[in-house]
Amino acid sequence: MDAVGPAKKAHERYFDEVRVGDEGVTPEVTVTKAMIRAYADLSGDHTPVHVDEDFAKASHFGGIVAHGLLGLSLADGLKTQGSLQFPPGASLGWTWDFKLPIHADDRLRLKYRIAAMRETKKPGWGILTIASDLLNQRGEIVQTGVHKVMILKRPPA
Repeated sequence: MDAVGPAKKAHERYFDEVRVGDEGVTPEVTVTKAMIRAYADLSGDHTPVHVDEDFAKASHFGGIVAHGLLGLSLADGLKTQGSLQFPPGASLGWTWDFKLPIHADDRLRLKYRIAAMRETKKPGWGILTIASDLLNQRGEIVQTGVHKVMILKRPPA
């Protein structure tokens, strides 16, 4: 993404090529005030703690912080650059918790693993439950949760 640039594309693994416990890691991204402002403009959420420096400094956060959903968006984007990747599929939903604030200039990376997997009724597809931790530069979990995604099985040869 920013300072590290795009990651080398990992080999995409089909449903039948992964196992519970398989892990992935991502490059880092630095959250900037410009990114936070752009997300505020995109989402329409201009809550002062995200865009007003004086207000944010006087708050319990001590400075500008990112929107929680910006963190989730970054986590999802980082996963597409990680060491464990999948062919295009369909997102089925997220269960996600915000643990700590994401401050401007924090460096974030994602650690994720296959927590569960199951077959589907739809031929050629399977569902993965991917557990993820979004970590800051101090290794603290700032956000955590699971993503359910339906991905392809390897096509017959």
